[in-house]
Amino acid sequence: MPLFTVAIGILVLLILIMGLKLNTFISLLIVAFGVALGLGMPLDEVVSSIEAGLGGTLGHIALIFGLGAMLGKLIADAGGAQRIAMTLINKFGEKNIQWAVVVASFIVGIALFFEVGVVLLIPIVFTIAKQLKVSIVYLGIPMAAALLATHGFLPPHPGPTAIAGEYGADIGMVLLYGIIIAIPTVIIAGPLFTKLARKIVPDAFNKTGNIDSLGEQKTFKLEETPGFGISVLTSMFPVILMSIATIISMIQKSAEIKDSTFFEVVRFLGNASTAMLISLLFAVYTMGLARKIAIKEIMNTCSTAIAHIGMMLLIIGGGGAFKQVLINGGVGDYVAELFKGTAISPILLAWVVAAILRISLGSATVAALSTAGLVIPVLGQYDVNLALVVLATGAGSSICSHVNDAGFWMIKEYFGLSMKETFGTWTLLSTIASVCGLGFVLLLSLFV
Repeated sequence: MPLFTVAIGILVLLILIMGLKLNTFISLLIVAFGVALGLGMPLDEVVSSIEAGLGGTLGHIALIFGLGAMLGKLIADAGGAQRIAMTLINKFGEKNIQWAVVVASFIVGIALFFEVGVVLLIPIVFTIAKQLKVSIVYLGIPMAAALLATHGFLPPHPGPTAIAGEYGADIGMVLLYGIIIAIPTVIIAGPLFTKLARKIVPDAFNKTGNIDSLGEQKTFKLEETPGFGISVLTSMFPVILMSIATIISMIQKSAEIKDSTFFEVVRFLGNASTAMLISLLFAVYTMGLARKIAIKEIMNTCSTAIAHIGMMLLIIGGGGAFKQVLINGGVGDYVAELFKGTAISPILLAWVVAAILRISLGSATVAALSTAGLVIPVLGQYDVNLALVVLATGAGSSICSHVNDAGFWMIKEYFGLSMKETFGTWTLLSTIASVCGLGFVLLLSLFV
């Protein structure tokens, strides 16, 4: 059975990564070759399938991912992220401090990838917790919830961006629906969940944490940072461009307005790659040139950002190679045949498959890409909104972060939690966010 071969492949992947501590990209390539041979693919098609999967995935995501990394780094290094966080915390006041952290983390999380957002925001959370004499976990939970939601649901993050490309979904629609779904998900998995977590693992709220491993952090006096308005605008600029283009396209479609040069220009500017390039150039000015920072220093920041995402790009490419082997090896068609004539929603199927792979593999991005290989052939049987399938896959790939996920160890170490406390906070938080995400996707599917 093809699924048995895939199961063996996933087991080998786990052994290679967790047992032998082999690099994730190398492990994915080994398993992709092994599964291809196990599925009986002709030898002269194995390499071409792997190359097509790797190239096809990176061809879509590399531009958006690379530009997004540079944009986020510019905002962080200029102090824009710190300005956003501190201004919101001051405006919301001590009583509503959790909500300030949620909003700040959500805005910053759109521009920064999960790990970068954690590293950038944790020192701020620690400082505020110390000043207000509140638990770092009390502020850390809403921060983590917001960063996880933006990571799972919103382009230009790697998971939703790559999956939108694989499914052929409109990335603007993914972004628009993703924001609608992410907001209530963050509220439930953040401030509301904190009350439950306090009952489940009360000792976690007494921990002081330790961020010494982060080294000396780049901090700014508030007057040295860009203004709050321009910092938010720069962070949100790609979202604004893509959202405007998507809304105008939706109006054109619903009103059956004839296509014209105006709509072509709007679609061009709202394309994810174009929007990210324009946003980066805008950030070069607002976070750099306008603040009298030399262009050489600005470009050094951009180069540093790209250096940090090199391995992540290869891992995403490896996930794409594995996905292509599953499709070309007939596994996707086998799954499609299994579900032929059944009433299961492809949205639910995508979530279940992504959740199983996430729990098994640890990496949300690899789980999401592998899901595409199993779900794409099924989509042809249904009339379904592809943007919602992307979001369901993102939700499933966020579930139950545990010992095989780097995020689990980051949260454990920085907040000084025990294993039990990490399971009772972060693992449970990621599971609640995943289930809520699915629920809101299914709810939204009734209206779009």
